[in-house]
Amino acid sequence: MTHTYETITLETDDRGVATLRLNRPEKHNALNDVMIQELRHSAAELAADDGVRVVVLTGTGKSFCAGGDFKWFEKTMEKPRMERTFESGELGRMLRDLDSLPKPLIGHINGHAYGGGVGMMSVCDVTIGGNASRFGLTEVRIGLIPANISPYVINRIGTANSRASMLSGALFDGNRAGQIGLLSFVVDNVEIQARVEAVILDHLEAAPGAVAETKRLIRYVDAHNFEDNVQYTQDRLADAWETGEGKTGVAAFLNKKLPPWRSDA
Repeated sequence: MTHTYETITLETDDRGVATLRLNRPEKHNALNDVMIQELRHSAAELAADDGVRVVVLTGTGKSFCAGGDFKWFEKTMEKPRMERTFESGELGRMLRDLDSLPKPLIGHINGHAYGGGVGMMSVCDVTIGGNASRFGLTEVRIGLIPANISPYVINRIGTANSRASMLSGALFDGNRAGQIGLLSFVVDNVEIQARVEAVILDHLEAAPGAVAETKRLIRYVDAHNFEDNVQYTQDRLADAWETGEGKTGVAAFLNKKLPPWRSDA
């Protein structure tokens, strides 16, 4: 099934793997107001579709995402303060929508990523990119700041690496992106697709409901103190024992069978 928008495409195969593709190759997939709205719409659609088990985020052409579109910046800068704030907020809400997607979000980083493109990488659960690709948090070089993306980037690469990257805006390669945790897997550029497929197959072995709950678990534990987490986690495991997936999975293991969501390949 394929959905075509103005700035993105969304296609789902018969395995339940959805590919969400940034599709402005002539602009290096730069983010503008239309793309942000279409990404928000597609994230809601993917979250609600029980037939989707894995989402792959990628780009068309030589770049993954070049950050914000300067034409969009120029247009937004001319608006009244309230409208500028809303536009900025929509960028943040789009990142939140992708970050909280109740499905694995795999970043197929097909090329270079700068600014907001690094923010898009940071909301992915797994990222696969090439050692020859270039990355950078370049906002300060044009007199701006990496504002909306900062919660996700700092969470992804840490405070020290954020300072080392954000304050100069200097570019770095895929190997450095792997060292700081921006890329989960760094391969030769020609090997990216094969590694993405291997990661997809791994994720298709997981129970969909358990994946969604585990993503919620990670977000909660990361944001709360030890005592809160002790109470929260004991309740969540008790809940998991009561789910259909939990009962099915345990019974299958005890009977030396595979649960229905797993492949026998």
